This record gives sequence, structure tokens and C-alpha cells, in this order.
Amino acid sequence: MPARQHFLRWIGALVALLLVVLAYRHVELGQLLTLEQLKASRDMLRASYDAAPVRLLAGFFAVYVLATALSIPGATILTLAAGAIFGFATGLVLVSFASSLGALLAFLAARFLLRDTVQHRFGRRLEPINEGMRRDGGLYLLTLRLVPLFPFWLINLLMGLTPIGAGRFYGLSQLGMLPGTAVYVNAGTQLASIGTPADILSPGLLISLALLGIFPWLAKRLATHLRLRRQAAAWTRPAHFDRNLVVIGAGAGGLVSAYIGATVKAKVTLVEADRMGGDCLNTGCVPSKALIRSASLAHQIRHAPGLGIQTGELAVDFPAVMARIQRVVADIAPHDSVARYTGMGVEVLQGHARITDPWTVKVTAADGTVRSLSTRNIIIAAGASPTIPDIPGLRDANPLTSESIWSLRELPRRLLVLGGGPIGCELAQSFARLGSSITQVEMGPRLLGREDPEVSALVESSLRADGIRLLTGHRAIRVDTVDGQRCLVTESDAGECGLPFDHLLCAVGRTARVDGYGLQDIGITLNPGGTIATNDALQTNWPHIFAVGDVAGPFQFTHVAAHQAWTATVNALFGSLRRFRVDYQAVPRATFTEPEVATVGLTEQAATQQATPFEVTRYPLDDLDRAIVDGTTEGFIKVLTVPGNDRILGVTIVGHQAADLLAEYVLAMRHGLGLKRILGTVHTYPTMAEANKLAAGRWQQAHAPEGLLRWVARFHDWRRQ
Repeated sequence: MPARQHFLRWIGALVALLLVVLAYRHVELGQLLTLEQLKASRDMLRASYDAAPVRLLAGFFAVYVLATALSIPGATILTLAAGAIFGFATGLVLVSFASSLGALLAFLAARFLLRDTVQHRFGRRLEPINEGMRRDGGLYLLTLRLVPLFPFWLINLLMGLTPIGAGRFYGLSQLGMLPGTAVYVNAGTQLASIGTPADILSPGLLISLALLGIFPWLAKRLATHLRLRRQAAAWTRPAHFDRNLVVIGAGAGGLVSAYIGATVKAKVTLVEADRMGGDCLNTGCVPSKALIRSASLAHQIRHAPGLGIQTGELAVDFPAVMARIQRVVADIAPHDSVARYTGMGVEVLQGHARITDPWTVKVTAADGTVRSLSTRNIIIAAGASPTIPDIPGLRDANPLTSESIWSLRELPRRLLVLGGGPIGCELAQSFARLGSSITQVEMGPRLLGREDPEVSALVESSLRADGIRLLTGHRAIRVDTVDGQRCLVTESDAGECGLPFDHLLCAVGRTARVDGYGLQDIGITLNPGGTIATNDALQTNWPHIFAVGDVAGPFQFTHVAAHQAWTATVNALFGSLRRFRVDYQAVPRATFTEPEVATVGLTEQAATQQATPFEVTRYPLDDLDRAIVDGTTEGFIKVLTVPGNDRILGVTIVGHQAADLLAEYVLAMRHGLGLKRILGTVHTYPTMAEANKLAAGRWQQAHAPEGLLRWVARFHDWRRQ
């Protein structure tokens, strides 16, 4: 927010506060707005109304609007006065419009003076509230308005800080306040019988108004029930169910779902059409990290002379590298095996699952046998597959993907990597270190576009040092084949460029698997990006059908799929007792290039785009003793905090073991711990983890209480005398 605009808004707030003080002290408004004063003045006010009705109506309307706009206590007395002076019908109309207009002015004042400041300071904490207001704000407001126990003025101010629209606020306020207004206006017509304002709200009336406040929620539930009945009219719900839970897909999300279900003694069936463990075990995290290990060792051997170790000529046995990768996968596979999950009590079916109706899953095995299972709940954990863009000639070139590249048994001489995200960067660097000639093409202006520019620059520098030819700002337009030579043609500011290759690796993203297993048949709603639409409980538009992992998004990480699986499974099995919301407050991510890149929370780029105020604390790893010893000084730790506070908004680490170093910050953010707590924690010396403490120390140095320290220095001077 510009400083001038900020200043003017606070001046406006001070002026409004001054008007309230003047009204109370000089106009004695506080003494006028009492029940005793109203009773004493009733006859005079009614006589004035009889003599000049229009003038008194206009004056009363203006006073009511002003009082509510300035949040002056006394709305109850003014509402009683309307009934006492004007009668029920006229008083109800007058107060209904005056209170709503005054509320709107208070709402707009809070929005103009305070919302930007509050949202900028507490934006991340308020995001769940903001999202709830965008989705159900009208329902919340109507409920609060229907129950007059909630302070009228406080609702006006708080709603001004939320995303709800002004027109919607006014309309729902007028509707929601009408029943309570009618009660008070009617009481005003019987003013003589009222001893205190509390006499108006009898226990019976309070209960009635509370029930009225609950009505919007009941109406919403009824509407949802009717929608589901209409939605399910084409199918017959089973009288009983074969299973409590059927899980489709045995990747990270599906395995965790089945594990939790079996742990709480539910009857669970897990269905997998391909290999247990899904993409992560077979074609993703595990094989790629095994490849990175071999490539990293080759790199270290080449640079061993820098550590005083002389080596002979390096020879990479690529078939042996790929064979080791398969052994690693085989060694981990028992963790995700049919035998293990069967031992837990999970029924594991190998076959193709299809949802034939909202409560039935048909499983077709490889031998053609079919089983139909009725189930109370379904969790879809079908994952995602590599995206192959619609580029002319690309499919004819038989591109490799992150799934098919593991079938290679001969090192590609010329490998062209299409895509500059984490997968493309990891595989490009690994194959370059094993001896391939790599060209990497990225349509955007830099690699790893989600990260800060300085992060991208470090990774790009490292990839170039490994001999990779980087072409950013190049858009692939077609694949040509001339005299048997395949060539990717790209377009950039410099014009078209032909890039010959022997193999092309397509690493431009992953697409959720939503086809082929019956989602469209039962009307499962999809997001615009092609993932399954879910709410914060991970329910689809069928409340007993859930989706987790890559098929649901918004993050395509194994650890997020596992996190979602816990939420979905508990909600599926126990949601009638308590429903949990999935929590994305501190989701880490890592790119396992060298240097590694690890991030949690906001990056500096994202904070700037969101206009979130922040301070940056930076600690370079070339200052860390262990990094100097190991020769891994490249990189830094960057911590974003609330201005003047040690609360962590986000952390980016670039360097050796960055993903491991990040865990301490993830824990701190998840549990609301600031940098002072990290600084006060003993860290082993010498370790890379000590960098986290030293980064916190940098923050503390920047926020040292200089004034207090000057007095402390004087104290020590005095003690020496």
C-alpha cells in the first residue's frame, strides 16, 4: 500500500473516532440513548411527530444511520423509540432501512480504513477464513444477523475485513435483521411495560431467534440432501455394503488410505491395475533418486583431485547403472507389496477398477474375471501420467517420459530434454553427468519458474557447468525428420532453431488420470485444469467419494498424497462424527539437482505478487564451517518473516542437503514456532543443520534492541568504576 494512501486512511479513522467522542461529550448522546430518557421524552416526541411527521421521520432516520455508521452504542434504544413514536409498521420500515444503511457505511469504513492493513499483516492466517467467506459468506452473515445476541456493530466491522461484496452485505443484512428489528419495534409500542432492555428477550424468544438463526444451515443441508437425491435417482442404493472402503490406486495416496482403514478395523479393498507402489516407487521418486546417486558419484570422482584424491579415467557402465536402479526398486517394493497389505487385513485386487454406480466398483482381473463390490465409501487415488503436448511430429518421434526412460539400456548420445521444471532439471543433470550430450529447452524465461530468480540462476549455472546447453525462452513448434535425423524446431526472439537429437525426453508436467474408470458415468465434477474437484474434506460432489494425490491436486507430491490420504480416510470412515479439513499451511517441496532446492511457505517472488509484507534474512552457506570442510559452500538459506516479528512466512534453501535442512523450518511453521526458538535450540557442531541456527542468528542481529544495549553498555561502564 502506498505510504500516502496509508496515511490518509488512518487520518480518516482518527476523524471518525473524533466525531464519536464529540457526539458523546458535547451532544450528550450517551445520556440521550437510555431507556429512562426515552420514557421521559416519549410524549414530547409523539407530539412532535404529530405536528411535523416528515421532519421527525427524516431527522430520526439520519440520527439512526449516523449512530450505526459510527458504531455508537444505543441501537436498541433507537429501535424501541421507533416503535414508541411511529408505531409498528412505520417504525419497522424506518429502522429496517436506516439500520441496514448505517451498517453498510460502517462496513465500508472498515473496508476502506482497515482491510488492506489487516489482510497484508495476517493474510496467510486469514486465508481459510477468506476462502470460507467467498464460498459461504452469505450464509454466515445471515445466521449472525438472525440471532441478535451477536453485537450488531462488531458484525459490521468484521465483515468489512472479509471478501464479501458490499451489495450482498446490505441485502442480507436487511433480510437477516428484519425478525429481530420487528421484535424490538413491537416492544417499543409497549414501552411502559419495559423495565430494562433485557426484558424484551425472554428465554422463549431467545430460543426462537436461535432456531431462526440455525434455519439457513438447515436450509443448506436440506438443499444438499435434495440435490443428492436427485443426483442419485438413476441408481439404487444398496441395502447393505460389502466394504466400508474401496480404494482405487495403490500409489502413495492409495496405500496410506488402505493402511489407515485397516488399522481402524474397517473392511477395505485396494485395487491396482498396474504395479503396487504406483509412480513414486516404480517410475518416479525412487528410480530418479537412485539415478541421481550414481550421477552424483560420477561427478564427485571427476572432481576428486580437488580433495587430494587422484583417480584414473572414469568409465560409466550405463547398463549397470540402470540395473542397480531396478534392484533399488525391488528392495523397496516389499514395503508396498500385496503380501504386506494383505497381512494388515487389506483385500488387494490386481485389476482394472470401474465405478459402475456411486456405491459399486467393478474389478476386472487380467484373466477376464469380474468382481462387483458394493461399498459405503470410495477413495480415488489414480495418480497422474506424463503430459505429452500436442506438438506436430512429437508423438511420431517416440518421446521418452519420466515413466518410460527407465527402459533405456544404452546411454543416449544426444538427449534433448523438453521442460525446465524439477523433473526435467533432475534428469538432464543426471544424464549429463553420466556422459550424455544434453540440450534442455524451456519455454519460459528461466528454469524452475516457481522459485525466485536467484534460485533459478544458481541451478542454471550448475547445469551449464555440467555441460548442458540451456535454451530458455524457446517454444517447441514441431519435430522434423530429415534423412533419418530427428530435429526439434523451436521458436524464440532470435527466430527458429533446429535441435537434432537421438532421444527426446518430454518433461513438461503431469496430467491427472480421470478417464477410463467411470468418473464421467456418475457425474464426478472436474476442475478446469482436469483434476477431480474436491472440498476441504477431499469429498467430491458425491460426499462418500473422495479423491487424493495427483488426481486431485493441488500439489503433485508423494508426501502431500499421503497427507491427503489420512484426511480423506478418516473423513470417509468417521466423518459423521467429526470432519477434518486438509491442511496445506506448511507444504515443503524439493528439487534434487545439485545444488538442491527446497522451499516451504512463501517465496520472495510469491510474497511480492501477493503484496504480503515481509522481511528477508539471508545466510550464505559459504560462511558455514561444515560446508567449508565438505567443499559444498554453494547456496544460501533465505527466510521470510513478518516485519518486526520472528514468525516465519516462508523459507528457501539452495545447497547441499537442502531438502533435509528444510525439515526444521517445516516443523517450526506447522507449530507456530519462530526464529527465536530455532536460535535457542542446540545444534550439533559441525553439521549442515547448524546453518538453520546461524540464519536465525542473522535475524536476531538485525533486530537487536540498540537502545537497550546502549543502556547495558553504560551499566557495564559503571560496574568497572
